[in-house]
Amino acid sequence: MDQDKDTKPTEPKDKETKRPEPKEKESKRPEPKEKDTKRPEPKDKESKRPEPKERKPPTPPRLKIFFNQELRKNLMKQLDYKNIYQVPELKKIVINIGLGEAIADQKILEIVRDDLAKITGQAPVMTKCKKPISNFKIRKGMVIGMKVTLRGAIMYEFFDRFVNIASPRIRDFRGFARDSFDGRGSYNLGLNEQTIFPEIEYDKVKKIFGMDIAIVTSAHKDADAMALLEGLGMPFTKKK
Repeated sequence: MDQDKDTKPTEPKDKETKRPEPKEKESKRPEPKEKDTKRPEPKDKESKRPEPKERKPPTPPRLKIFFNQELRKNLMKQLDYKNIYQVPELKKIVINIGLGEAIADQKILEIVRDDLAKITGQAPVMTKCKKPISNFKIRKGMVIGMKVTLRGAIMYEFFDRFVNIASPRIRDFRGFARDSFDGRGSYNLGLNEQTIFPEIEYDKVKKIFGMDIAIVTSAHKDADAMALLEGLGMPFTKKK
């Protein structure tokens, strides 16, 4: 054999052991488009909202108008006052009802409360006992009465209805007593029945009850308070 021939084995071809590199994926997300953060301006509409109507102030009671326009000037001359603000006027009217019977029957409270609210046009306030009284089986904090305090326009309206409508319906009515003033310009009177008021329907009355009414004025003398109430139309007994 010829030794000149290459005895070296032929080298194998290098095989490509490396896998083909994957293509790089775009990891970055596409940037969102910038949105217009500004809100679109509303279009000018021809039809605008209607403007709210102006509320007219409530008309004052006729008795208050009469007092401010006529009676105050007349009382100023009659009582010899130099300043018009010295003339007495109504301050408040307090209506009080005692309910001793409500200790045994609590339903009486609801009946009286509804009737009193109809008469005055205002929700009454419950009056509670301050001290316990064992003889009458009354405990501290028990409801034993109701009261309503009227001021302003609702006071004049109640006084007008009471003087001109309710008081003539009292049995054997000949006028209110002249000696029921307390010496400080306030007048106190009592009623036996609530049925004299036109707001109470006689057929639906479940309980008849009386009440005490205190008419408080700004007068410092009983004579001045008398002149004020007479001018407002309150009927008194004739002078003897």
